[in-house]
Amino acid sequence: MSLFWRIFSLNAAGLVVATALLLGPVTVSTPVLAGEALVLLGGLAMLLAGNALVLRFGLGPLQRLDRAMATVDLLRPGSRPVVAGPAETAGLITTYNAMLDRLEAERAAGAARALSAQESERHRIARELHDEVGQTLTAVLLQLKRVADRAPDDLREEVGQAQEATRAGLDEIRRIARRLRPGVLEELGLASALRSLAAEFTTHGLTVRHHVTGDLPALTPESELVVYRVAQEGLTNTARHAGADRAELRLRPVPGGVELLVRDNGTGLGDAPEGAGITGMRERALLIGAALTLEPAPGGGTDVRLRIPVTLREPATEGPR
Repeated sequence: MSLFWRIFSLNAAGLVVATALLLGPVTVSTPVLAGEALVLLGGLAMLLAGNALVLRFGLGPLQRLDRAMATVDLLRPGSRPVVAGPAETAGLITTYNAMLDRLEAERAAGAARALSAQESERHRIARELHDEVGQTLTAVLLQLKRVADRAPDDLREEVGQAQEATRAGLDEIRRIARRLRPGVLEELGLASALRSLAAEFTTHGLTVRHHVTGDLPALTPESELVVYRVAQEGLTNTARHAGADRAELRLRPVPGGVELLVRDNGTGLGDAPEGAGITGMRERALLIGAALTLEPAPGGGTDVRLRIPVTLREPATEGPR
């Protein structure tokens, strides 16, 4: 029954009863006697209580819908208000849930296009860094070596310093290119790429331990790239913001999928708002239907968990020989 008919029926019942009492033998004295006043007040209280109950149960779903609309986050999909209440309210909640489904689908499609373009741009920049800047610095390094061989003794030290600075810049260019385009992921697979990533982030102030099991179910190339990028962003946040000296990178099978864990012993998330890095991780997780959670780690620090549903690769078929 709709909210209109509920309220109308209750009020109509009260008015019908009042009219029946007026037409019946019941009378009200002047001044009103105590017994008559109690009967009138009792009838009024019953009518008000009935209206309050109808409005309470009728408007309750709207209040829940209001809270859901105030707290909805498209980066955390799946939360929907329960369809309940009168016909108008149930229809409104159903329409709102359908709108959320459409918005989440459109956001996921838009994020997929944006991240695909981002990966293409990463590859282009990495290729230019390696082919253009890297080769230029290599040529400069060779020229400096020839200069050092012919330079007088009082200039060799300065030329040697220039060689070291150039060699350090070349190494940094190669490191940036590797981070922009994870060639090891394409050539050696996800397990080797994560081990290489852990070794890359292991510096004098941070030790990264890795544990990648060998019995992982097959993942799609898109899922492997998302796992690598989330691990990369998680370790980057640890190295830059967490103030940690130990981190752990773990990839293991779980019921129904694969779970990536990036754990550190740093200062934790605190009350700081989520930055672009975490937002990017959430958007990448949405692309493959994965669930990303950030929570305090046991003993302090932060746990970043990415749970990926299993999507098996189709077996390759061989053509006629």
